Amino acid sequence: MSGDEVRGLAALLEDEYAHAILIRTSTREMSAPELSDACDASVSTIYRRIERLQEYDLLSERLQLDKDGHHYKTYRARLDRIEIELNDGEFSVDVTYRAEDPADRFTGLFEGLR
Repeated sequence: MSGDEVRGLAALLEDEYAHAILIRTSTREMSAPELSDACDASVSTIYRRIERLQEYDLLSERLQLDKDGHHYKTYRARLDRIEIELNDGEFSVDVTYRAEDPADRFTGLFEGLR
């Protein structure tokens, strides 16, 4: 990760909404409107943070179908651990991701075939 990427990641994790999204989605999948209510933020703010979290691969999304045939996305934190080290004047960042559930992986593959 470059210095700019390290600073961007640090700033993102410091952001109150991105922080709240990661915390809330670490225990269960949530939709943007659910996150909006839980984080006391507008839906547009939540979507902007979701986009930034996905840029760093910290949040996964899954398409859900409701009983009326409509679809919506839910989000789940992928982040397990971040380690930042400073050695010889350079930062190194090691991001550890949560293991993906095999059923979720299969669903993702199936949705990709449509």
